[in-house]
Formats: sequence, structure tokens, C-alpha cells
Amino acid sequence: MAEDKRVGPPHVGSERETLRAFLDYHRATLAMKCEGLTDAELRQRSMPPSTLSLLALVRHMAEVERAWFRRVFEDNDAPMVWSDEIDFQAAYDDSASTRAEAFAAWEAEVEYSRRIERAAPSLDLTGRQPRWDEEVSLRMVMVHVLLEYGRHNGHADLLREGVDGAVGA
Repeated sequence: MAEDKRVGPPHVGSERETLRAFLDYHRATLAMKCEGLTDAELRQRSMPPSTLSLLALVRHMAEVERAWFRRVFEDNDAPMVWSDEIDFQAAYDDSASTRAEAFAAWEAEVEYSRRIERAAPSLDLTGRQPRWDEEVSLRMVMVHVLLEYGRHNGHADLLREGVDGAVGA
């Protein structure tokens, strides 16, 4: 695994600065867990019958970014990245996927999410979560997505260790 170049969150900062920094830290963690691996290694699954792999996690997080930022704050009808329906499991089918494809989609969604967050006047901005048909705040969305990254980065730790034995941050 490559040298740790992540920027840690501030020890003192506003709520928004702190949420933004932790989210970016976790995004960088997922990318770091995938560094230096081939497409085949990124597709290596955890254990049967699971389809979980590092590449599948990157694809899934592209869906999460889209579902929680783009679909909530800009376009409730935006299609998902990997399926025509709201099927988060479709992202886990990485059999024909490549690093280039998965990372291009994920990085594009991350940039889209960052743009939405930076343009928002405050964390109190609300949007409609189409799956729930309810209003949610930007604050709630950022915390939710942060929790998604935290959970899946734990998976990424185990997956990476299974691929080549690399452990650590």
C-alpha cells in the first residue's frame, strides 16, 4: 500500500469544516486501500457467497454519493450509476468492471457531491430523499455518507489484507 498522504481532519473547526474534512479523509482512505492493485486484485472477493471486493466498494460508493447528494439536492430522478432502477446491489457486480471505469465514476460523483456541498448556504439546506419521500438536511446527508464510508472502509481494510497482506491506515 502506498504512503499515507491523507490530510487529517482539523482538531478545531466549524461543524461544516469538520464534516467536510472527515468525509474527504474517508474518501481518501478508500482510494488508498485500492492503490497499487491490479484490476484482478481489486475484484478479488472476500469469501463465498459474498460478492464484496474493493472494486465493488468503489462502485457502491459512487452510487452512495449520487443517491445522497445529486438525487437529494438536484435531481430526484437521476438514474443510478450502475442500474436503471434503484438497485444498490448492482454495483457489487464488478465482473466486467475495471479500475479506470469504477474510479472515473466514483471520482465524478465525489466532485459532484463536493460542488453541491460547497454551494449550499448552510448545513440546514434541505432536499428530498426520493427513496423515503422525505426532506433531509445537508447535515444529515453528510453524516449519513460519512457513516457509509466508515463502515465500508472497515470492509476495505479486511479486503486489502486478504489480497496482499497489507494492513494499517
